[in-house]
Amino acid sequence: MPLTHVPTAREQAFLDTVEDARYEREIINGLAPFLNEKAPEDMMTFYSSDEMVQLRVLKGTNRDVETRMPVKVTRHYFELARNSKPMQRLVKASPDETQDLAGSEDPGNQMDYSPVEGLLHKYEMGLMYVVSTCSAHCRFCYREELIARKEIARQDGTVAKKGLAKIPEIVAYIKEHNKEVEAGGGRHPETGREKLREILLSGGDPMVLNNSKIAAWLGALAEAGIESIRIGTKEMAFYPQRFDKTFLDMLDTFHETYPHVGLHFMLHFEHPDEFLMKDDAGNYIKEERGTFKWVPATGDAMRNLVSRGWLTVENQTPIIKDINDDSDALRIMQREIKRIGAENHYFFCGRDIVAYRAFNVPIEKAWQIMNDSQKGLSGVEKHARLSITHYKGKTEVAAVTDKPIPGLPGAEHGVVIFKLLRNPADAPEVGKVCIVGRNPKALWFDDYADRVLFDEAGLFDYARVKTKKHNLEEASKEAV
Repeated sequence: MPLTHVPTAREQAFLDTVEDARYEREIINGLAPFLNEKAPEDMMTFYSSDEMVQLRVLKGTNRDVETRMPVKVTRHYFELARNSKPMQRLVKASPDETQDLAGSEDPGNQMDYSPVEGLLHKYEMGLMYVVSTCSAHCRFCYREELIARKEIARQDGTVAKKGLAKIPEIVAYIKEHNKEVEAGGGRHPETGREKLREILLSGGDPMVLNNSKIAAWLGALAEAGIESIRIGTKEMAFYPQRFDKTFLDMLDTFHETYPHVGLHFMLHFEHPDEFLMKDDAGNYIKEERGTFKWVPATGDAMRNLVSRGWLTVENQTPIIKDINDDSDALRIMQREIKRIGAENHYFFCGRDIVAYRAFNVPIEKAWQIMNDSQKGLSGVEKHARLSITHYKGKTEVAAVTDKPIPGLPGAEHGVVIFKLLRNPADAPEVGKVCIVGRNPKALWFDDYADRVLFDEAGLFDYARVKTKKHNLEEASKEAV
């Protein structure tokens, strides 16, 4: 019999206050409106005739760009992208995406840590897929397998699309997990994890859901005992009008109802062109006081969020080829994010998604770009670190040296130092490091496999985790 979720009286009282609104995102969905000349006349200029010919030739082949990743853009984003090559690169399909389709269908082997459909419980927190789309689609999306609804080979041998989280199953898992943790004296008897106290609403983009559905998740998670909720979103760039009074009122009522639950917005701005006004010459417009002028809708939305001191707003972004591999742009972005009252969280090296070679910047170059971007920033402006997600966990690119290290074979051209920031289960290897000889062309860990110098973190001695079912089967074989 399927599980059901019955809201508590407090939860229902909160849900009864929520108001939904209609939003006119004016989304162009897919290449068909451009190929068939059905898109609005002014938007038909987004792709050149040559680009359309190249994309049309690939339709129905194994290099069809829409099979790899669906195409989608909002009117708001299009208006800004007309005067921004980086923004165009971010959402426009290109034939180079499918020249090399190497990559993982399940980056990070995330499904190894999915105890309930739609939930990843790899670290101390949980991540949930609550929706499988966004207002617009980044071509380099780390979740291209979810957005494109691809079938994934799972560790138990089954092949299926990634499913979405459902409130009854998630709430039941949280309560059962935390019950077992409490019975175990503060640690889960199997995984060693502590209480599941933090959840990230992800997808897709939770902000494409209406207020009622977001509120349903917030209320259910709060009642289940979750202490901190993150909302991961790029809607602030794609359609900032979504952060309207009805949404903000819902957040205020949630905080009044559950003041003990922390709320955090994890934004995804990739480039300052996404939020700063530009003149016809492509230069950022400055206010009379000398500061940069924000796009009105984006500036209003950001100020409305950060003015609520009981929640936090942070930005994180991957460094992607031909989008933001530009230290000057990243410097402006970090400075402006902090000035408006938000924080700079992580920069990321590209993941090993399918077709990653079309998007990823070499790891050592990304490190240099990030460090160059932070020259001239104050201490409070440059909190961001550079991270790359290994199968074993989130890993910081901590240092890249230029000079040889005397007496260390393999370090004649310098080294790269990786440091594990996060680790599954009870995180036994957090803080451990790995040192490899430099390879300026390296896009992923595989490109350092022949030059490992020191690896206490075990980044190059990785074995997939075994499920509880697998462990029981192995134990049965040994007993026989």
